[in-house]
Amino acid sequence: MTRPEDGPQPVGRAADILKAVRRVLLAVFERTAGALVVLWVLASLVFLALRLLPGDPAALILGDQASEEARSLLRSRLGLDEPLSVQYASFIFGLFKLDIGESLARPGVLAFDEVGKALGPTAALAGIAVGLGAMLGIAAALLSVGPWLGEKREWAHRVILTVAATPLLAFAPLATFALAVEWRLVPLPGDPDSGFGGLAFASALLSLPLAAQVGRIGRAALLDQARAKWLETAAAKGASSTRVWLVHALPVASAPIAVVVATQLGALLGGAVVLERLFERPGLGTLMLNAYAARDIPVLEASVVAAGLLFVLAQGMAGALSAMIDPRGYSE
Repeated sequence: MTRPEDGPQPVGRAADILKAVRRVLLAVFERTAGALVVLWVLASLVFLALRLLPGDPAALILGDQASEEARSLLRSRLGLDEPLSVQYASFIFGLFKLDIGESLARPGVLAFDEVGKALGPTAALAGIAVGLGAMLGIAAALLSVGPWLGEKREWAHRVILTVAATPLLAFAPLATFALAVEWRLVPLPGDPDSGFGGLAFASALLSLPLAAQVGRIGRAALLDQARAKWLETAAAKGASSTRVWLVHALPVASAPIAVVVATQLGALLGGAVVLERLFERPGLGTLMLNAYAARDIPVLEASVVAAGLLFVLAQGMAGALSAMIDPRGYSE
């Protein structure tokens, strides 16, 4: 005789799967829409900030000694002689085409072409930092809860907390002075001839805040798993401590670790921009500040919008990853 619960179970499971997929898609759609709104607001603020602030942008760029004819020519080149509504429409339309004008410092070169060249070094710096931060954080988390350090594993926890509480700008110059200047163990990250060594050292510095966050979250997740009976069962069956933690406990704790890596991408991109300027490395941060110093308005607008876009994309990826890992946190 067929029990009543035997028939509907597959249908019920399929319905649960469809609901979970719908929640994930809805969360991704909402976050994408929100990201587009944030990006539009950012672009609008950039546009207005350079046009509504007191003073003549043409005089600011050319200086007070420039002739009125030269100023008029620059206003016409930048479209500043058009009504503000026309300027705004041209600006927004130019963003879609990735063409908001040529660089004032390098005539004939589009502003977004300058940004495109700068994105490569920034992406390399941030990408290596993500990998290093994740690996260092996971290693620190394992050492702080596993048996390898014995009673000294609390020291690993203290190191995690110390790094997490120390601002990047506080330890990056000190570490650079000690390691690159005094002891000469690594090349100066701002040296044009430092090559991959300089990039790796800068990325390692940038990875430390991320590693600390991964270490904190990973330690908490691993401590939850340490109380699980199935880990004791694996050890009782002859699995070594390394196998118990790496093969059995770590994969289960990987979900919150992946989420914290994704959610820290935005902050990591901001740190990459800061480190580029600190070490005078090529990249988006250096381009942005150089454009500001040179009053290169098109490049400044393009670089700020590009930095905002990267941040929004990073946060969108974090939200999508969170929804895929744990769709229960999102409403239907």
